[in-house]
This record gives sequence, structure tokens and C-alpha cells, in this order.
Amino acid sequence: MSRFYNMGLEITGYDPARKEAIIDAAHEEWSFEACWDGGDENAICSYGEDYLCGGESEEEFTERLSLAIWKANGAYCEVTVDATCLENLPFETHCLDEDDYQRLMNKIAEGAADGNG
Repeated sequence: MSRFYNMGLEITGYDPARKEAIIDAAHEEWSFEACWDGGDENAICSYGEDYLCGGESEEEFTERLSLAIWKANGAYCEVTVDATCLENLPFETHCLDEDDYQRLMNKIAEGAADGNG
């Protein structure tokens, strides 16, 4: 089973000399967009949409990604993942009926009669 996700990524406390290797490692694990420097701190930020496959959980993905980044960094650094499942998001359905049609058309007609339409 696969599920469609947006993964946000922030990496802090890494070795700046290893930045390109860290970015490459992240890209090998997920379809991240271009990475950018985050805020005032030593941070790499990115996001990307793709599928978690084979029943992999968000936690397992975070472990897999963190291990790849730590290997590329040669040491621990903080890896923060914001996982948003894009399937079955909350939504509201809106559908107007004939009464709404009449109400709205009357409102337009009244505005035109008042010189506002």
C-alpha cells in the first residue's frame, strides 16, 4: 500500500563542509525540491511530495532519512521531518440549490436597481 505525502525537512547543526553531501543524501531518499538555507541559523530546509510505499510508516521514513543524512554528515545533526498525508484530507463540500440561485440573482437585480450593479 502506498500513501501520498508532503514531507517538510529541516536539518540543523550539520558540518557546513558536508552540506552538498547531505543534500545529495536527502534527495536519494525522497523527492525533495531544491534545498535552501533556513533563517539565521545553520539550517538546510526543503519539502517534497511523493509516496511512502511498502507499508513504510512516517516514523520509519524519518529513521531512514535521518540515517542517510547522518552518514553524509559523518556525525549527528538534528533532522526534523514534518509529514503530511495528502490523502483523505478534511474538506467541505458546497453545492447551491435553486433557492440559492434565486436569492443570488435577486441580490444582483436589487444591486442593479440601486445603481450598484
